[in-house]
Amino acid sequence: MSQNPPLLRPDLARATVARDIARPGQPTIGMVSLGCPKALVDSERILTRLRAEGYAISPEYRGADAVIVNTCGFLDSAKAESLDAIGEALTENGRVIVTGCLGAEPEYITGAHPKVLAVTGPHQYEQVLDAVHAAVPPAPDPFIDLLPASEVRLTPRHYAYLKISEGCNHHCRFCIIPDMRGRLVSRPAHAVLREAERLVAGGVRELLVISQDTSAYGVDLRHATDRDHRAHITDLSRDLGGLGAWVRLHYVYPYPHVRDLVPLMADTVAQGAGVLPYLDIPFQHAHPDVLKRMARPAASARTLDEIAAWRAACPGITLRSTFIVGYPGETEAEFQYLLDWMDQAQLDRVGCFQYENVRGARANDLPDHVPDAVKQDRWNRFMEKAQAISAAKLAAKVGTRQQVIVDSVDADGATCRTMADAPEIDGNLFIDEGFEALTPGDIVTVTVDEASEYDLWGTQ
Repeated sequence: MSQNPPLLRPDLARATVARDIARPGQPTIGMVSLGCPKALVDSERILTRLRAEGYAISPEYRGADAVIVNTCGFLDSAKAESLDAIGEALTENGRVIVTGCLGAEPEYITGAHPKVLAVTGPHQYEQVLDAVHAAVPPAPDPFIDLLPASEVRLTPRHYAYLKISEGCNHHCRFCIIPDMRGRLVSRPAHAVLREAERLVAGGVRELLVISQDTSAYGVDLRHATDRDHRAHITDLSRDLGGLGAWVRLHYVYPYPHVRDLVPLMADTVAQGAGVLPYLDIPFQHAHPDVLKRMARPAASARTLDEIAAWRAACPGITLRSTFIVGYPGETEAEFQYLLDWMDQAQLDRVGCFQYENVRGARANDLPDHVPDAVKQDRWNRFMEKAQAISAAKLAAKVGTRQQVIVDSVDADGATCRTMADAPEIDGNLFIDEGFEALTPGDIVTVTVDEASEYDLWGTQ
């Protein structure tokens, strides 16, 4: 974990450009994927469809017949980053198709970049394909390209994001995601499980479950059972946990039924595979009045009780969250309440945003916006608190034995993650001796020898 981890800021996330090798004369498409893992899954699905139709994926702008830019529109700064990416693609290639969250505002894009070939909204796969067909007609080789294509993945081979639903039913004042991606639409449980089985059979050792609101999975389906699988997060987690891979739950709201997931996590601690003892819960703040202004659940004391219950049922559980400081109207007393709450909650992994306006968000119209200098000061103080908590928690792990998954190996050592660490946004465990036989995707047990504020070092 680093301060304000980049992948918690969709506008600062590393752009992903897919790579492939084209045969002579094969039409090629480039892809730049910005933003959160949910957008990354959309990019993977688009590229998989294109590959099945005979397109190759170009590693360079100038080697592509057209470029798709999958944008982020979560924050105004994210929109600016997306416009910059579109501009770069136009400069380097000239034939650009835009999709993703910012595509929900086509006039905003075409006003800045009138030469784009087409604009589609988030998860509009068919429209993206239509735009590609119009710009670069497919020319498949019937002896090669129309064979069943493997899925295109933009993550390392040993882990994959598994999107279980789209959209959100919440109406938080600072967020426009429901306006861009719509209300909750859950995938059938049997379809999710079938995809997970295929991923695990292909070598995936860790499934990262994502959505806008993972806890609400299946609400729109009334938790119906279809083909012997019930559309409920507890049932789905139990099914996924039986596949033999690590299963990590992201974007979980603290509904009461979340406590039913914790026994599954306790079983994983004992067995080494299944639903990881890890909850990624976007608390956003702790003071009841701030939460009310955000239009979020406002019972922070009850949340502390829930945290205590989770830890009692699964002592090894890791809790990650994100928070917003400098929300309109936030007083010094309300911010201090948040710091005091952090002392009580003792969260393991924490990220923090400084509030910023987003065009179309209701929070823009709230009174008493906090000055930028005050927001920066509060962010600094919050991260200092979070860093101290993290350092103490990691220091307590020195001397313990931990299961880790290997992400990469080079001449200097192996970079790994414990069950407490999600890729990119949390910390790492480094092995710098006796690592030569390790390969990415290996799951091994190590002894923790050293700790810093965010990372660990260990030996087998």
